[in-house]
Amino acid sequence: MARSNSVWQRHKYKLNGLVLVLPFWFLYQSLTPEFPPAWPAQQVGQFEIAPMPLNLKPPYAHHDEYVKDFMLMFGQGDVSDIRQGYVNIGPAPLPIEELQQGDEGILHGSRHGQHVHAIAPKQFSATDKLWLTIETWQGEQLTSSWELPPELLPKILP
Repeated sequence: MARSNSVWQRHKYKLNGLVLVLPFWFLYQSLTPEFPPAWPAQQVGQFEIAPMPLNLKPPYAHHDEYVKDFMLMFGQGDVSDIRQGYVNIGPAPLPIEELQQGDEGILHGSRHGQHVHAIAPKQFSATDKLWLTIETWQGEQLTSSWELPPELLPKILP
C-alpha cells in the first residue's frame, strides 16, 4: 500500500515547530511588560506618592464591581505607618466607613509599591478623579486626588 503524500503529511512538522516556539514568545512578553508613565507625585501627609495605572484599558468587572488596577509608589514615608488605605475613582472620595465594608480598593503590597484594584465607574467622565484615602495608626485620615489623564477618558467622536 502506497503512502499518501498529502499536504498535511508534508507540513505537519511545521505545527510541531510552532508549538515549540510559542512558549518562548509568551515568556518574552511576560518578562518585558510595558506600563504607562507614572503620574506626578504628590505629598499626602508624611508620604510622597506617585500612582501608575497598569494599563490604559477601561475598568473591568471584578466581583460585581468595576475596578482599575494601579501601582502606588512611595518616595517618602514608611508604608508600615499606614493602618488602612483605599483608592476609588469618581467625582468625590468615598467615605472610609463605606470603603471598609467591601474588599475592593484596598492598598496591598510591600514597601516598594502598593497595588490596588481601585473602585471605578463602568466608564470614566471628565469630572472623575483618582482619590486616595489613607488612615494612619494614630487615626489621622489623609485624602488626596489626581486628575485622570486624557488617555483614560473615553474618546468622543465628532
